[in-house]
Amino acid sequence: MDGRDTDLKKELDATLQTRRELGEEYESALVDSFLEKVDQRIDGTVERRVRRQIAEQQMATARDSRSPRPTDSFGERFGFGIVSLVLAVPLSAIGGGVADLPGLLVAWAGIVGVNVVQAARTTPGLFGRRRRADKDDAWRD
Repeated sequence: MDGRDTDLKKELDATLQTRRELGEEYESALVDSFLEKVDQRIDGTVERRVRRQIAEQQMATARDSRSPRPTDSFGERFGFGIVSLVLAVPLSAIGGGVADLPGLLVAWAGIVGVNVVQAARTTPGLFGRRRRADKDDAWRD
């Protein structure tokens, strides 16, 4: 028995003791008073459960909104590709001019790396990893 049940049992014992002392003419008022306390207890329990469930739903919604969207727009992907190509020209010139072929390779490795990360972010199943639909939201290979 937890503390709330103990309190309720004490209330019931006090109500029964008061009924014995005051007599049957107060029985209806005492029962109504006890039932009001039980009703308040039930309302509090339901309210706590509803608040907890709403909080869990809000956490799940927030978690889902932070996860990568599998259907990013074509415009976003296309724009990222264009920006990558536009920036690739000066980066290639700088890398090749400063360190010849190794500099050029490093510049292009960076460009390819950024594009791979973007592709993985916008397409979660791209590299063989699929999202599970179960409740714990875990990854599997």
